[in-house]
Amino acid sequence: MTTIRTELAEPTTAVPTKLHVVGGRPEIDLPAAERAVADLLVALGRDPDGAHLAETPRRVASAYAEMLTPREFDLTTFPNDEGYDELVLARDIPVQSLCEHHMLPFQGVAHVGYLPGERILGLSKLARVVELFARDLQVQERLTKQVADWLQDHLAPKGVGVVIEAEHQCMSLRGVRAAGSTTVTSAVHGSLRENPASRQEFFALTGISA
Repeated sequence: MTTIRTELAEPTTAVPTKLHVVGGRPEIDLPAAERAVADLLVALGRDPDGAHLAETPRRVASAYAEMLTPREFDLTTFPNDEGYDELVLARDIPVQSLCEHHMLPFQGVAHVGYLPGERILGLSKLARVVELFARDLQVQERLTKQVADWLQDHLAPKGVGVVIEAEHQCMSLRGVRAAGSTTVTSAVHGSLRENPASRQEFFALTGISA
């Protein structure tokens, strides 16, 4: 199971002003991955030493390493001096991940919102948190819940909500070949789960029917 590591960049408070966030993925053995891709090409009846495939094992290994390695970042929060208590929502955050069942991509958008508590978050960091969990072998349901749980735990908002809409290539390119089909998942905590009006507002602003 992936462990996300956070390192305090400043003395701790109820909600730290800055956390250094590290993905914590297992180290990727690129030479072994290259050999595995070469073996796969042979199993598929292809010649990995051919002119067009000679660099393919290296390229594929590097591509998977990139897709499975989130970038480190600082999670920066600021005092909610004005006492802002309305919904903050970042819509249409791009999401790219890998289905752990077929190792094929799924991609789409995430809508991430929260009701501020004592601190507010730099908006770009919402996209960083999405990427933090998306760059992994995933299922969409888990990814949605991980983003919501992590923000609830580290930002201490009054409520948090996450909706992800994505198309899965394991559905569009194989099997039923349902091109254009979109899967929608959601996770909500706090007031966005318990207060019907707040819940309705969040889903209305994401364009999803609650």
